[in-house]
Parts: sequence; C-alpha cells; structure tokens
Amino acid sequence: MQNLEEKTLSSRRVYEGKILNLRVDQVLLPNGKEGSREVVEFSQAVAVVALTDDDKVLLVSQYRYPVGEVLREIPAGKMDPQESPEVCALRELKEETGYAAASLVKLNEFYTTPGFTNELMHVFLAQNLTKGEQSPDEDEFVQVESVSLQEAIEMIFAGKIRDAKSIAGLLAAHYHLKRV
Repeated sequence: MQNLEEKTLSSRRVYEGKILNLRVDQVLLPNGKEGSREVVEFSQAVAVVALTDDDKVLLVSQYRYPVGEVLREIPAGKMDPQESPEVCALRELKEETGYAAASLVKLNEFYTTPGFTNELMHVFLAQNLTKGEQSPDEDEFVQVESVSLQEAIEMIFAGKIRDAKSIAGLLAAHYHLKRV
C-alpha cells in the first residue's frame, strides 16, 4: 500500500508543482500483471484559435518524436487550478506565440472522454492581436506561422495536426466563422 501512495503523490505533480485532483487506479492487465493508470477526477484545459487582422490563424510548429518530425498545433494547455479559462487562454497565447489578444470570444465548452479524464475543455477565438516577446519552453524548437483556417483544417486531415485540443479548437472556429 505504501508503494501505491508513493506513486499517487509523484504522479500528482501536473502543472508547475501544483496538484490537481488525481488518483491512481490499480488495474489488472490482460497479461495478468498489475498496472496503474492515472485518473484525473477534474481538470480544465483551453484551446486558443488566434485570428489575425488578415483572417489567418497562428499555429505553433515544434519538433516532436520521432525526432525531426514537425507537428503543428494551436496554443493550448492545461489550466492552473487557481486561474480562470480566460486568463489561461491569454497566458498560453502569449507564451507560445508572443502575441497578446485584446479580446476573446468563447466558441465552445465540452467534457472530453467522460468517466476517465473528465476534462472540461474551453475553446476560445482570440482577436485584435498585438505582437510581443515569445517565451517558448527552453527544450523545444518552436516556430510560429500563420495560415488560413482552411489550410489548418487540411493539415488536420493530412495528419500534421494531431493534438486533440488543436483539432477541437480549429473545428469549433471553422463552424463558428461559417455561421457569422
């Protein structure tokens, strides 16, 4: 039992040392061995589609495994338990792209994979952007590019965008802008 408690505590460090409500379930694997899975009882995340003055969206390109493969995604991330979705969206946009948004429009909100991660996803459209300093993670190659929303949707189908938050955000923006 002590071993399980150690695993639970070490797996709870989710965001800069802050603890989300997370437990580790012990499960019996098909091969008869014991394993564990993390179950986040409640967490929140954002996806931000940044729309520029010329109706382009900002994508973040970065190297991922396998080494050398460049994947593209929109600014997205898990929320600090103490921050609002809007604050998280503005922070992620600024950190990943260097841009700040004067306004945010909430496009959608939904739960992902109910019963397992139970993550509440907030999708925003960011507008009226101003360029500032970018502060990417030091261990990543990160480059910001702007493409049309249609090009971004085509990247999803080509497999160049595979992040679930990015796909949800871009599709929500696509349907929102088609209606407006």
